[in-house]
Amino acid sequence: MAPTVTSLADLDPNGTYSYADYLSWQFTELVELVRGKIMRRMSAPTDQHQALVGNLFAHLHMHLRRQRCQVRVAPYDVRLPKPGTIADAAIYTVVQPDICVICDPAKIESRGCLGAPDLIIEVVSPRTAARDWKDKFDLYEEAGVGEYWIVLPQEEDISVFVLDEITGRYHLVGEYAGSGPIPCRTLPTLALDWVDIFADNPA
Repeated sequence: MAPTVTSLADLDPNGTYSYADYLSWQFTELVELVRGKIMRRMSAPTDQHQALVGNLFAHLHMHLRRQRCQVRVAPYDVRLPKPGTIADAAIYTVVQPDICVICDPAKIESRGCLGAPDLIIEVVSPRTAARDWKDKFDLYEEAGVGEYWIVLPQEEDISVFVLDEITGRYHLVGEYAGSGPIPCRTLPTLALDWVDIFADNPA
């Protein structure tokens, strides 16, 4: 029987872990798994980060009331299994996007989302920039997340990427850094303006 893990320090940082392992850990620190490797949430989000996440979530939540698509905000486990492998012990990627929109109700379970959300939004901090632009970009592309937004608080910029269904690769469809609408392929009727997100940005 494996020993009880009560601290992140008890884990081998070079080890490979599954969602089954993740469920057994008895510590409160938030971590993610990317292809079996531990990705640590390095510190609590800043006030600026939380304000921007709150603005985005509020607008999405109001838009999606009584609709099929649902919005969720971190901490919220999103499991990204390989095709045909949904057993806990066979899932090696569990992430907690800042915001995700899920339009297939079958993917929503009591433990979170099982499968790729339709839209993921990450609000970047200096410590997570490389992770959001590279590691998670590649991961979400590979998993089939249809739309990925990267929000830069200091630059007050949103980059919107959409997955090409033929090539399976992301392409940049827009970069928004000033007043005006921000189109959303996942939610084409969403009326979201850059000002709605950044007008009160506590820079």
